[in-house]
Amino acid sequence: MTTYFPPSELIINPDGSVFHLHLRPEQLADKVILVGDPGRVSLVASHFDNVECEVESREFHSITGSYQGKRITVLSTGIGCDNIDIVMNELDALVNIDFQTRHEKPTLRSLEIVRIGTCGGLQPHTPVGTYICSYTSIGFDGLLNFYDGRNSVCDLTLEADFLSHMGWTGSQCQPHPYVIDADTTLSHRIAGTDMVPGITIAAGGFFGPQGRKLRVPLADPDQNAKIESFLTADGRSITNFEMESSALAGLSRLMGHRATTVCMVIANRRALEANTNYKNSIDGLIERVLERI
Repeated sequence: MTTYFPPSELIINPDGSVFHLHLRPEQLADKVILVGDPGRVSLVASHFDNVECEVESREFHSITGSYQGKRITVLSTGIGCDNIDIVMNELDALVNIDFQTRHEKPTLRSLEIVRIGTCGGLQPHTPVGTYICSYTSIGFDGLLNFYDGRNSVCDLTLEADFLSHMGWTGSQCQPHPYVIDADTTLSHRIAGTDMVPGITIAAGGFFGPQGRKLRVPLADPDQNAKIESFLTADGRSITNFEMESSALAGLSRLMGHRATTVCMVIANRRALEANTNYKNSIDGLIERVLERI
């Protein structure tokens, strides 16, 4: 007998939709594009040839339709890995749990998921406007540490090297980062030849965790300088900051889905420059993802 999931663990709304996303199983496509901003859902869907359904609940706005014969769901997650935890668990439940019996389905379904976002560049070769595909993510959020199997999907060697470089080994006051690779085949296809293959830090916040200081001093004023100077054994550097890629890659690996994150650099922390008008230029990244997903 497959696992049974009681109402306290899997909350299903009276209309048969999953609790937060308000999507029903038949409304979800196998190809999923995630965006942070609910307003960006309509921008992605404006490229669709037709629209099947549109659902809104809190920060979760979804549209399912088709683009050049491909059935696609675009869904907003809001900001942060905590929301990715909700989105990934509910997407997985929609395809791999029978909502009538509350049992795991005997045949599991794998989703293809691409997150389109914005980020801060950390290297001279990632100026404003660069497209970065997160081949590897370093999670400052700690989310994957709550799940069994975390060590089996993470790069423990790179994790140890990074902790040592940052001086966080044995510290109780700093995060315990996890290092996770996105799906290799999907990342290569989405990145093509016009995106930088990146190592991305997924931060647990926008200010302090990304080394920004306003009125509250930072615990480690040298944090970003250490991050920028880190090199892997094969000479790769950390390319950018964002806030969701680690949880997406990690949960997808544990659940059997294929996922990657692509971002447009809208600020370069090293050059102290930013583009607040990025909403006018992110459409180019959206078009590339729609073509390649």
